[in-house]
Amino acid sequence: MTFDPNARLDPSQVTDVRGGSSMGRGGGLAIGGGGLGLVIAIIYILLGGNPGDLIGSSGGSGPDVSGPTSSALAECTTGTQANERPDCQIVGYVNSVQSFWATQVQGYTKAETVLFSGSTSTGCGDATTEVGPFYCPVDTNVYLDLGFFDELQSRFGAKGGPFARAYVVAHEYGHHVQDLVGDLQPGGNDTGATGRSVRTELQADCYAGVWGHHATETGFLQPLSQAQINQALDAAAAVGDDRIQAETQGQVNPETWTHGSSEERQRWFSRGFDSGDPGQCDTFNASSL
Repeated sequence: MTFDPNARLDPSQVTDVRGGSSMGRGGGLAIGGGGLGLVIAIIYILLGGNPGDLIGSSGGSGPDVSGPTSSALAECTTGTQANERPDCQIVGYVNSVQSFWATQVQGYTKAETVLFSGSTSTGCGDATTEVGPFYCPVDTNVYLDLGFFDELQSRFGAKGGPFARAYVVAHEYGHHVQDLVGDLQPGGNDTGATGRSVRTELQADCYAGVWGHHATETGFLQPLSQAQINQALDAAAAVGDDRIQAETQGQVNPETWTHGSSEERQRWFSRGFDSGDPGQCDTFNASSL
C-alpha cells in the first residue's frame, strides 16, 4: 500500500467539478506538466496566450474553488480510502505535497487542485482534457482530468500506477512553488532544448523528486518501494518531448522542445529524489541539462 491507512486527509484542498462544464472568460499564463496536447499548446501558452484560443473558445474565469463539490470526494478522509480510490489518492498526494512545501517556502500559500472531466474554465482560459494537467498562476489552481492517466498508458505506453499519479501532482505543485518564489515567468524565446520553458519544467520535475524524498515524513505515505519510484520515473519518461514527438509526429525536433527529453526528465526527478534538497534544482543556471 502507498498511504498510511490511519492518515487523515483534507479533501478541502481539492475541488471536484467532474461531470460538469464551466466555460467563461479570462486569460493568462498556464504551465503544464507534460501532456498530449501540450506538445503544441505549451509553446503558445508560455508566451502568455490563452489556451481557449487553441480550442475555439474565448477564455475562462475559473471554477468556484471552495473545496469538494461532490459527496464522493468529501468521503476522502483517510489513507484507507486513498489506497482504494484514484480520486482519493489525488487528495492524499495534494495534502502530502503541500504539507512538505509549507516547511520549505516561507509564507507558503496553498493551491487547490481542480478535478474535471472533458472541459473546464480556468483563470488562464478554457481548457479540455487534451491540454493535459497544468498549473494556472492566475487563479493558483492545479487542473487535472483523471482520464489523462489512462491515455498516458494507452497511447504512450506508460506503465501507470499510483506513484505515477503522485509524480504528476508533485510536478504541478512544483510550478506553484516556482510561482511563489518568482521563478515562473514567460520568456520571449523560451522554446528549444535549453530554453527557459524546458528549464522551468525540469525544475518542476526536480521539485517533484525532492517531495518524493520527504514524502514519508509528511505522515501521509508509507516508505516508498523501488517499484513505486520506478512508476514515477516511467511517467517522467512518457511525457518527454522526444518520446511524444516521435509518437505524434514521427520525428524528433529539439528546437521545439518545451519540457525536456525523457532522459532529462528522469534525471532531474532523480536528482531531487536522491538529494532531497530544493537547492539542487537550479536548472536555470545549470550549464547542461
